[in-house]
Amino acid sequence: MIRPLDGITVVALEHAIAAPFCTRQLADLGARVIKIERPGTGDFARGYDRRVRGLASHFVWTNRSKESLTLDLKHPRAAAVLSRLMARADVVVQNLAPGAAARLGVSHAALSADNPGLILCNISGYGADGPDHLRKAYDLLIQAEAGFLSITGTPETPSKAGISVADIAAGMYAYTNVLAALIQRGRTGRGANIDVSMLEALAEWMSFPMYYAFDGAPPPARSGAGHATIAPYGPFPAGDGDVILLGLQNEREWLSFCRNVLETPALAQDARFASNALRSENRAPLEVLIAAGLAEMTGAQAIARLDAAGIANARMNDMAGLWDHPQLKARDRWRHVDTPEGPIPAMLPPGGSADYAPRMDPVPALGAQSETVLADLGFAEGEIAEMRAEGVI
Repeated sequence: MIRPLDGITVVALEHAIAAPFCTRQLADLGARVIKIERPGTGDFARGYDRRVRGLASHFVWTNRSKESLTLDLKHPRAAAVLSRLMARADVVVQNLAPGAAARLGVSHAALSADNPGLILCNISGYGADGPDHLRKAYDLLIQAEAGFLSITGTPETPSKAGISVADIAAGMYAYTNVLAALIQRGRTGRGANIDVSMLEALAEWMSFPMYYAFDGAPPPARSGAGHATIAPYGPFPAGDGDVILLGLQNEREWLSFCRNVLETPALAQDARFASNALRSENRAPLEVLIAAGLAEMTGAQAIARLDAAGIANARMNDMAGLWDHPQLKARDRWRHVDTPEGPIPAMLPPGGSADYAPRMDPVPALGAQSETVLADLGFAEGEIAEMRAEGVI
């Protein structure tokens, strides 16, 4: 079964989440990803925690199916290794500190003369130019700069996302831009210089609240797990303590909710709640009425009524519930991948095709493929031994 990116070689000068998430997805599609790591310590995400049998949770998520090459990029002998890697690469992805890649000679202008088909993808906090291009950036800081914190949380307390949403956004745009560049290269033979900014990636995802606040209008209010502009939409407790989330999108659903879930059809005629705008304006009394109605049911009974009425709903799952989610099990979404500490479960990438299976290869130990990669580049056994002795790898 031929995967879409079989035969494509990706060199990754990466750390943390954004670039590793991009390149792991390229590996899912069959690309050979050679991850360059600092000798001794490696990608600093290896040390974020020890929750996966002594390995870091972020690292095992974003680094399966890669080859780890340790290389001290500041050592004089590293330049020869990097040069051979770049000459053979189809794609280079880097999210080093601002200016670091250029100092190493990793720029499209420097590399494309010898490798005109090379696709270079640069991921940074703020982009390659502009007044902020040299600023360091981490996920929380970009969430703040992009206005995400201003609309997330409770009215009293701004809150960050529980996942690295800015890193993930940048990683996804890097991934899709690389795929587009590979398609374009197939037509023109030319490579590409891609510039992905974390700020721009998250700003794109913020387009609804930006347009909602268009021309100086008030922005969406922070509404916890509710919705700033749709009501009812959010969590409600059932009588047994279960928390049920529900959402209504139109007047047909509102009528069905009143009749078939709350079994109070007269509520649908209450002028305070005659449209979504009015329900949102009168959110507090509406939520009191709904909570009183759901208090008469168990969580299971509430979900049964909501399902029968055609009202979208969900349970408040935790991580244990997600690991054990019956829908993921029913769709056979789990596999196992090897790690230096033994096999762990891993979810298949979303989407996919019946024509091929995604790569689900091991999470590499630090430097596990150094000798193999260097031998593939034509370095002799003695040279590799010298490099190891000198701390190059």
